[in-house]
Amino acid sequence: MSIEKVAVIGAGTMGHALALVHTLGGCRVMLHDASAEVLAGAPALIATASDTLCEAGTISTYVAEAARNRVLRADAIEQAVANADLIVEAVVEKAEVKRAVFGEIDRFAPASAIIASNTSYLDIFPLIPSSRQENAAIAHWYSPPYIVDLVDIAPGPSTAPRIIEALRALYAGFGKAPLVFDRLVPGYIANRLQAALNLECLRMIDEGWASAADIDFSIRHGLVDRLALLGHMRKMDYTGLEMIRNGLAARTYQPPENTGHSPSLARLIEEGRTGVRTGKGFYDYGEEPVEELLRRRDLGLLRLKAMISGITGGQE
Repeated sequence: MSIEKVAVIGAGTMGHALALVHTLGGCRVMLHDASAEVLAGAPALIATASDTLCEAGTISTYVAEAARNRVLRADAIEQAVANADLIVEAVVEKAEVKRAVFGEIDRFAPASAIIASNTSYLDIFPLIPSSRQENAAIAHWYSPPYIVDLVDIAPGPSTAPRIIEALRALYAGFGKAPLVFDRLVPGYIANRLQAALNLECLRMIDEGWASAADIDFSIRHGLVDRLALLGHMRKMDYTGLEMIRNGLAARTYQPPENTGHSPSLARLIEEGRTGVRTGKGFYDYGEEPVEELLRRRDLGLLRLKAMISGITGGQE
């Protein structure tokens, strides 16, 4: 299947970044958002991200400029999807918002268009009109997707195999790392692991056992290097599976219950400490602009990615 014209619906945190991913892959992109303000701000975010890729030596300034020129903004969703081969849904994680968006896509998109949702945890298939089920799938990315290569691809109950293969081939061709599921696994793999880690970290903070800085210190100095090199299951092989079994048998660790609430998290949010975009969360970021914080993060990720690739030779 030829995928050249892409509509990205939603231009926020993930949407503008997914527009960049697809245009760097050679596609022409129509970007739409229901908020005129969010849509107007997208080109600057795309330019900042592509400039960072240039600064790291990942792409040339010529490639960056050509990619930016292949992204057009669409004020109306019908304009965005009218001629699309692929429609990437990246709107807020609220079922009724997505249902409304899928309804608009159904009204205006070509019958042949692939619909790929970037949902992190929703089962979006009941929200999609029945006539579109065969061409609908999940293609879930991780932030920032122009650096992080993993993309989870999952079918719905009626998704045609050719659609899954088309998405896999497209993103593999971009140099990404598509992981194809044979069914929808809620949270995929990486998000399930992150959810478990979130619960444990918040439990330790809520109980007063450790600070956010203590947790990050332990991850940076005790986990990240081995996980980056080996993954987790291979790391278990190096530890020795009998030791892993003995640890399970000892039952010294009990996972936290998911109550749906963390007092520490609630307190921070109530204080307006919601993360880097407000200048504070678990940490204080001072008056440094969020754009600079994101630029430094991206450069660090790109350098780390290059080092890991050099050590492993790109082998899994």
